[in-house]
Parts: sequence; C-alpha cells; structure tokens
Amino acid sequence: MRPDGRRPDQLRPLEIIPHYQKHAEGSALIKLGDTWVLCAASVEETVPAWMTGKGKGWLTAEYAMLPRSTHTRSKRDPGGRGKEIQRLIGRSLRAAVDLKALGERTIAVDCDVLSADGGTRCASITGAWVALALAIGKLVETGKLPNMNALKPPVAAVSVGVVGGVVVLDLPYIEDSKAEVDTNVVGSEDGSLIEIQGTAEKGTFDRKQLDAMLDLSAIGLRQLVAAQRKVLG
Repeated sequence: MRPDGRRPDQLRPLEIIPHYQKHAEGSALIKLGDTWVLCAASVEETVPAWMTGKGKGWLTAEYAMLPRSTHTRSKRDPGGRGKEIQRLIGRSLRAAVDLKALGERTIAVDCDVLSADGGTRCASITGAWVALALAIGKLVETGKLPNMNALKPPVAAVSVGVVGGVVVLDLPYIEDSKAEVDTNVVGSEDGSLIEIQGTAEKGTFDRKQLDAMLDLSAIGLRQLVAAQRKVLG
C-alpha cells in the first residue's frame, strides 16, 4: 500500500475543468491529486519568421511554477529546468497537431503550476492537450478552419517509477523524492510513444523494470485519454 492508500497501478484523483479562463481560445485546469496546472492555448495569426511562406503553422509552449506552488517561495524565472520542461511540452503537443492543416498561424500554450506535488510536466501535457483541442475547436467555430482535421488523437503523459523495489504509477512528491527510478512517459491514444525520460536516481535499473514501467504507463495513459475525451464530449 502506498502512502496515500493507492494501489501501484492507480492514478491520483483526476479532474479536468475546461474553459477555465475567459479570454483564452482554449483553456483547462487539470487537478491530479495535489498537482494543479492551469493550461491555456492562445491563437496568433502569424508564424515565426523562419516559417513564413511554408504553408504550415507552429505550436510553442511555456511552463512556469507560481512562486508559492511549493512549500517555499520560488522565483518567477523558469530557470533551466523550466525551459527543459516547456520544450518537452512543445514537442509533445506538436505530435498532436497537423501543422499543415493548421495553416500559417501559431498556437502558444502556457502551463502555469498552481500547486506542485510531483508530476507537473505530465499534468501539463495532459491538460494542455485539452486546451489545444478547445482552441482548434474555436478556430472551426469562427470559420477560420473548415474542420477539426488539424487536431490529431489525444496525447497525454504520466510518471512511473520504482519505489522500494515496486513499480508504481503517477508518483507524488513523497514517492518521487525517494524513488530508485523516476520516469516520465508521453504517449498517444493508440499506445504509440512520443517521449520517454527515465533516470536511475540510485544505482541502475534493468530491462525487466523498464518494460514493467512502460506497461504500467500504458494503463495510466489510457485512463488519462479517456478523461480528456470525456471532458470534450
């Protein structure tokens, strides 16, 4: 039994609240246990200079933890860790968009951590896909896109790890801080993998443990995608 009473294969309580911000073309607040992230997708009718005239759109992302999202106050500067995470979010979401079908426009995704208890990058990706889907829906609603073809199937992310020799899903900070192995898995609805970030925090891990973590992540990803689709109806 884990510190919060969950089985090894259970996600924390999950809630995704769409349309959380009034002015963003798409937004969602995702709550995964005590990790809360506000995700907003903004549409800009331009592309970076290096993409002008190519007939394709672009997606970029920013990530930040609010100063009191943790036990002690942090600076607003995302720092190296934050920049690495926002690049991960951007890569993950670009796998969920047909940039050619999007046309020459940019979708900027902002992920702001309101409360951090482990897995903030994974929650950001999962919530941001909902915000992205809503933003593309807004483009269709306003006649700027003919259909939803720019949106590919859902993309989500989940943490898995080895704690006390046991492979577990969706680690809160109390587990993440003492895990022997800490891994983040980004995947699509059909089970395809987009990115795997895995680190042995203490010693090494073997292929059998890696396979077990990937199998467990697939269970979590299916649940997250089901929640995304339920929110969007």
